[in-house]
Amino acid sequence: MLNNLKKVLDDKGITIRAFAKVLEVDERTIQNKLKGKTPFTYPEVVIAKKELFPEYDMEYLSLIHISEPTRLGMI
Repeated sequence: MLNNLKKVLDDKGITIRAFAKVLEVDERTIQNKLKGKTPFTYPEVVIAKKELFPEYDMEYLSLIHISEPTRLGMI
């Protein structure tokens, strides 16, 4: 499910530690999110988009899903 995100992180050389630092969460939290155990929160998606992935669509990265229409236009 998060394969595109994992690939982009790898392609951009962004480590779990760096990703966690940007989102201000523990590395274990990022690991759980990347394994699909816990979802990314809306504020995390906004921060990730702005700080790390401005060139990517959040749906492509699987950070949001098309079934979440309420805020799509805001990202």
